[in-house]
Amino acid sequence: MSEKPARGWGAGAEATTLVLVRHGVTKHTASKAFSGGLGGDNPPLTQEGREQVLLTAEWLKPLTPAVDAVVTSPVLRAAETGEILAGTLGARLVEEPGFAEIEFGKWEGLTFAEVAQQYPVEMKAWMGATEVAPPGGESFDAAQVRVLDGLSRVLEEHAGKTVVITSHVSPIKLIVAHALGTPIGGVFNMELSPASVTVVAFYGDGRASLRLFNGLPVSRDPFATGTF
Repeated sequence: MSEKPARGWGAGAEATTLVLVRHGVTKHTASKAFSGGLGGDNPPLTQEGREQVLLTAEWLKPLTPAVDAVVTSPVLRAAETGEILAGTLGARLVEEPGFAEIEFGKWEGLTFAEVAQQYPVEMKAWMGATEVAPPGGESFDAAQVRVLDGLSRVLEEHAGKTVVITSHVSPIKLIVAHALGTPIGGVFNMELSPASVTVVAFYGDGRASLRLFNGLPVSRDPFATGTF
């Protein structure tokens, strides 16, 4: 019998594995309202959100011996998510400002439908070009710079380790786009559930491997069978 091939393009090479966890739900999540970083109203997790994160934490518990740290965005909902995960996994909690959510300016707290009605021209421009920012907010291009700066710090400080990162939709999508070498406009074609898990491995020679995207505990989604 031939030897089973090692998995992934980076087989045999030392990887830094990032377990990217989106925060649980807040008051804005159910209504699909824009909810940005520290410049917004910075809502906490709801009770449902905390329960979602606890389920995800239990799902990730087998990783406990391997986790070097839980690195969190400073935004409240992500920080609370990080605290729950760090407590469950017995890992130290570290803050990384580069992983904060995009600032949405005047759109903060408004639903997509409300923005489309009140700012139709601006929203069309934003959806069509990553260099365009919401009024008073931040563009995807600008956010990418700080997110990748944060990513570089994490990869340097935790080289060869497994790190759990608690963040938001936009930074996680930007990291995935970077790992895949795709234009960041692809963020508009990705969907991430609350308290979902995305796993990316980065190798010392610059390669990257997407191992899981938008994974959920089976108790939340019977089709979430991804492993990493």
